Amino acid sequence: MARILITSALPYINGIKHLGNLVGSQLPADLHARYMRARGHEVMFLCATDEHGTPAELAAAKAGQPVADYCAEMHEVQAQLARGFRLSFDHYGRSSSPQNHWLTQHLAGRLADAGLIEEVTERQVYSIADGRFLPDRYIEGTCPNCGYERARGDQCENCTKQLDPTDLINPRSAISGSTDLEVRETKHLYLRQSAMRGKLNDWIDSKTDWPILTTSIAKKWLNDGEGLQDRGITRDLDWGIPVKKGDADWPGMEGKVFYVWFDAPIEYIACAAEWAAANGRSEADWRRWWRTDEGADDVRYVQFMGKDNVPFHTLSFPSTIMGSGEPWKLVDYIKSFNYLNYDGGQFSTSQGRGVFMDQALSILPSDYWRWWLLSHAPESGDSEFTWENFQASVNKDLADVLGNFVSRVTKFCRSKFGETVPEGGAWGDREAALVAGLSDRIAAYARQMEAIEIRKAAAELRAIWVMGNEYLQEAAPWTVVKSDPAAAAAVTRLALNLAALYAVLSEPFIPDAAETLREAFGLDRLAWPASAEAALSRLAPGQPFRVPDVLFAKISDDDRAEWQIRFAGTR
Repeated sequence: MARILITSALPYINGIKHLGNLVGSQLPADLHARYMRARGHEVMFLCATDEHGTPAELAAAKAGQPVADYCAEMHEVQAQLARGFRLSFDHYGRSSSPQNHWLTQHLAGRLADAGLIEEVTERQVYSIADGRFLPDRYIEGTCPNCGYERARGDQCENCTKQLDPTDLINPRSAISGSTDLEVRETKHLYLRQSAMRGKLNDWIDSKTDWPILTTSIAKKWLNDGEGLQDRGITRDLDWGIPVKKGDADWPGMEGKVFYVWFDAPIEYIACAAEWAAANGRSEADWRRWWRTDEGADDVRYVQFMGKDNVPFHTLSFPSTIMGSGEPWKLVDYIKSFNYLNYDGGQFSTSQGRGVFMDQALSILPSDYWRWWLLSHAPESGDSEFTWENFQASVNKDLADVLGNFVSRVTKFCRSKFGETVPEGGAWGDREAALVAGLSDRIAAYARQMEAIEIRKAAAELRAIWVMGNEYLQEAAPWTVVKSDPAAAAAVTRLALNLAALYAVLSEPFIPDAAETLREAFGLDRLAWPASAEAALSRLAPGQPFRVPDVLFAKISDDDRAEWQIRFAGTR
């Protein structure tokens, strides 16, 4: 039994995430966690809401709430949606937790003691009307590149050009709308990432099994242009983790907080401490996952994220961990994803374009979305959600292949043998060939799941479903029963066992359907098969079952057309 630590990129607190966010981190992480648990491994699957930074303050102001209240409310909304999509976190924490406050300040102190933090004087925009410095997202204006009038001080959402606040034309405060702005000097702390360049380069070079996407992004940031740059880790904000050096005040940093990118990855570790506190566990129980001097040296740590988060997880967070000089567990494998686009364009939160997690669950159960998103995961390149493709995948894969097989065999058995697994008959050459083919397919499926090749794994799983339909069609028990009831019973018994096997193999992708089948066949648990042959004898003759409800309803053309219009948003 191995020990597997899994984290997914933290969803930001300011609003409900769309399907592109979901498939880029949390959902594939859940697939991996469920598969590893099914294989008998000890899994710790952690995630949390990312609650600091300017977007949280702005969203709270827009909602007319104190920022702490807003974050608490949105955390529960996001946690509920995670449960709706059956994301099986061991703990879903908060980056604003006391544990993350303490650990962030502790690590900052360690970095300072190691000479890896320096004070830098910057010139930043100050709002006379608001009486405060304005971090980049607190400034809006006209983009000098495309003319978009609501560009932010860090990036134009319209043309995606990276900006500095001083680049904006007619800049104004996003808080008050005031244009009474001036540039003043302020001091901030910088993490000396450049001093870690050699160690980071050697570490990344050692990860020969990483996806090309992950490594290429890391190397680009490490080597392009002037190479890895030092990075600010503080901001002039009210909401966040106060700048301290461990438990001590940091002279000159009064009233400042740590920048969100610095404290958010540290929450991965703090989240485990939250888990321990929430479940009455000891400090040693969580430290065994994170401290290599306390047992974490035998842990395999896997991270899941979209490609935009790769630089922070391959360079910045490792700089913090390595630079601290403490034996924290470093990531072993980073599974990164390209972008999921929406119906000829991009998902857009501001324009309401695309399907968001709450909307998705309001029209269809989570398994429908899980199957499509994972079987079309943007691994080798960007992928695109279209309603036509979604409809076809649900109707063909889930309804016609898996659902139809389960329905045919259970209803046939009920009509000819009753609602118990039938006795009689024996396997022949056809069944032996099926067992051999299944053995090969299950082994291939397991290899793809182990390698976290998600689309390939989904294709193997679908092929396993297809084998059942082909077997049933060829064996034709509905015809054989007229002349040889015992032979028909043997075919039916094997097909029922196939349906039970499908519950086990499919659970990481479609857990609700798997649970429905588990209950229908009276299984105590969904145990991974020791072999295909053993799996096809799990349901013994005489064991009762019930015919499950329709596993997957087909999506009609009318529904598809209506949803396409409803979620088009405004261009």
